[in-house]
Amino acid sequence: MAAAPDGLTLRTLDHVDARLAPAPLIFTPEERAAIDAHYAARKAANPALWNGRVLLLDAHRFEERRLVADYAEADYAALLWLLSGERAHPRLRVSFAMGALRGADGGFVLIRMAQWTANAGRIYFAAGTPDLTDLTPEGTVDLEGSVRRELTEETGLTAEDITLAPGWTALHDARRLALLREVRAQEEAEALAARIRRFGAREQRPEFDEVLVVRGPQDFAEGMSPLIRRYLAQAWKEKPTPAMSTGQGTG
Repeated sequence: MAAAPDGLTLRTLDHVDARLAPAPLIFTPEERAAIDAHYAARKAANPALWNGRVLLLDAHRFEERRLVADYAEADYAALLWLLSGERAHPRLRVSFAMGALRGADGGFVLIRMAQWTANAGRIYFAAGTPDLTDLTPEGTVDLEGSVRRELTEETGLTAEDITLAPGWTALHDARRLALLREVRAQEEAEALAARIRRFGAREQRPEFDEVLVVRGPQDFAEGMSPLIRRYLAQAWKEKPTPAMSTGQGTG
């Protein structure tokens, strides 16, 4: 499957089988030194930067509409280094699950990341890198659970507010493998956005500083990555957002 001009390959998946490798990642001494130096520079610029344990994609394969993925434990500093290098790592990728929040009227709801976060100013759906809390006793990585957890942590929405659509959309390049799952809400998009803003106002340090409703390409904004734009374009192709009424009479 060929990549598009944006460098991303899109695949529609029915199933994702994600599991944990038996041992944490081991980097070469040269890689570890580069990781630590890069993190120190980022930390100096942003003292709030976190460096907990996360799961990185160590190996994967696609089998028609199925992804088999092996994740391994590493520190967040390694993730930042993987994304920053001039050349992609020959094996490792940053991989995450993202809930594409969609209101009952078809509008998508996204957040702009706060200035204290590692992705300040970027516009995303609520998401996060899988971590140790996403592991099951059987050794699998619960990516659906990761979507639900991140939505609750970042927006305040709970399981009672949303329904996860079946299947996944995978978008990947040499550095990342993103897994997006449409998350449908009972409320319309503007009401959802207002609710999320109220949630953020109650938080001591919210992860976002703005909430946006996107209904079509005319709503694309600076800070939206090619990944987000590509996903939205595909979603509108498959299920267009209904035209909004202007509320103006004709007579």
